[in-house]
Amino acid sequence: MKHLKKFHKAPFRVLKLNKKRVKIRFRWSMIKLKAALAQEKQETKEMLQIYAKFTQGGASKVEINIANKQFLDILKGLGLGVFALLPFAPITIPLLVKLAKLVGVELLPSSFSQNNKNNKD
Repeated sequence: MKHLKKFHKAPFRVLKLNKKRVKIRFRWSMIKLKAALAQEKQETKEMLQIYAKFTQGGASKVEINIANKQFLDILKGLGLGVFALLPFAPITIPLLVKLAKLVGVELLPSSFSQNNKNNKD
């Protein structure tokens, strides 16, 4: 608090603004998470419809490839879900994602990665 008094004339106002900024960032990240989960839900429904068509013999190779990619995304999400149960999950999951990117492996499902969102738009 002492360093805030030296640098700012209104340290309590600065703290209040910082608190609001954190709340806004949290809300924004929750909105992005909600959108990504909604996209995953829609893609999973489409995957199940494609597999249902496949069992009746009406799905093409392209549709099967799309469904298989979505199935791999579901498996990626389940793999991260296991780490969510660990005690230090808020630390371990981002660390695992960063390490996987360094190695060249994508751990997050496609709807959560920024590169695929830019390519789809």
